[in-house]
Amino acid sequence: MPKYIIERQIPGAGNLTPEKLRAISQKSREVLCTLGTDIQWIHSYVAGDKIYCIYVAPSEEIILEHARLGGFPANSITKVSAVIEPVTAE
Repeated sequence: MPKYIIERQIPGAGNLTPEKLRAISQKSREVLCTLGTDIQWIHSYVAGDKIYCIYVAPSEEIILEHARLGGFPANSITKVSAVIEPVTAE
């Protein structure tokens, strides 16, 4: 199944409290449960005014539906074409 990077522009994201990040995570998980097993949240990176999320999903459409139902932005959705890491150099 394809992997995607979702960029969410959220002003002050890097300064959100642990409680606020927990609330966002809980809402995301709640929506994922309603959407079923076709979409999976792997993890997210919080940096500056953005949250970068890694998802596995069959299409961009279900990612957009997750964002709509969750009430958070999906400003950019990019399909991952390859993953490289230090062992790729060997």
